[in-house]
Amino acid sequence: MLPTPSSPPTTLVNTAARVLARINDRRLRPLGLAFGQVPVLAALGQGGPLSQKELARLARIEQPSMAQLLARMERDGLVERAPDPDDRRVSLISLTAEGQAKLPQAHAALLDTNSRALDGFSPDEIVVLQGLLRRFLANLDAELADQR
Repeated sequence: MLPTPSSPPTTLVNTAARVLARINDRRLRPLGLAFGQVPVLAALGQGGPLSQKELARLARIEQPSMAQLLARMERDGLVERAPDPDDRRVSLISLTAEGQAKLPQAHAALLDTNSRALDGFSPDEIVVLQGLLRRFLANLDAELADQR
């Protein structure tokens, strides 16, 4: 369904997310990255190493999808696994040197997309938008929690 002036906010947010993902995929492709990998790279860059379960929670990705994503990222040399010294049944995932090296470039590409998407917005409008979207996400997180 194409958005119209009377489209519900959920339709507009969904459409915006799909367009942003397409734009960011195009920007990240020359780096050998996909937009879906960014939450994993960011989480590992900030606090790795992490377990697959922790990464799935942080990135809001289902476990089977996370397993496939990590397998591709490991194949591409972006992440590596090592046994958790506290629990040998768990693998800890961390960035490789190659994955770490791509973080600043990926961050710059995403910041450029963000800047272009917010072109013409005042600083106050951006703050309001951020607040509204945080509340929107909190409501959706509560809905997910209720479904468990």
